[in-house]
Amino acid sequence: MMKSPEKVANHIIDWLNSFTEETGMNGFVIGISGGIDSAITSTLCAKTGKKVICLEMPIKQEFSQLNRARSHIKWLKSNFKNVTSLRLPLDGVFESFTKIIPEAKDKDIQYLSLANTRARLRMTSLYYFAAINQCLVAGTGNKIEDFGVGFYTKYGDGGVDLSPIADLIKTEVFIIAKHLKIIDSIQNAAPSDGLWGDDRTDEDQLGATYPELEWAMNVYQSGSLSNDFSGRQKKVLEIYTKLHLQNQHKMNPIPVCKIPQEFL
Repeated sequence: MMKSPEKVANHIIDWLNSFTEETGMNGFVIGISGGIDSAITSTLCAKTGKKVICLEMPIKQEFSQLNRARSHIKWLKSNFKNVTSLRLPLDGVFESFTKIIPEAKDKDIQYLSLANTRARLRMTSLYYFAAINQCLVAGTGNKIEDFGVGFYTKYGDGGVDLSPIADLIKTEVFIIAKHLKIIDSIQNAAPSDGLWGDDRTDEDQLGATYPELEWAMNVYQSGSLSNDFSGRQKKVLEIYTKLHLQNQHKMNPIPVCKIPQEFL
């Protein structure tokens, strides 16, 4: 259990302030999805007093996600004068792309690739507005997503300038959300990446809840894989291990082919 949500929140706010001052940037650009991670990240950024630009970037979005995103932006703007927002519908851009690509033989892989394409279109949009406003793109990934199971899109929502909450597990994210008084509809919503145009949750995709994956992450990091786990624990550990290993390409630096000195 987190000892002091207030101290954690203040530490992140101070870190954000220091980062912007060191880089000479004006503030932050953040994509608002209607989920809890983007809600607390945008709120922490707003508490710095620096410029915060919230982008709502729907692509055939499920209505409840849209509604939560709009409600959160409204709440932010009513509480922080340094927050502005822009709605950037990307449906047309996405549809134009789907019309010019060839059909793939494996429809499931194509569907997944197009889900990731949504995240990459949003990343491109975030960086456009970051550049013209001299701001930083703030990431919204948490620890279990970014360093546990790699549950994000490479060069999509993984393409950011800084990650304020990436050292918090999902359980801790909810604690911070309560401390920050994030609107109830977001605190009570089942986590979802919103990349599929329907109401599927993160648990639907991952096959395990965040508390289960957090348990598995602790077991994996402790090196206790040889323990005789059975039933649900064994299944969750298998899910975590598989995802952690197959997504190392997201978590590790890009491989570089080193040229022997005698060749140069």
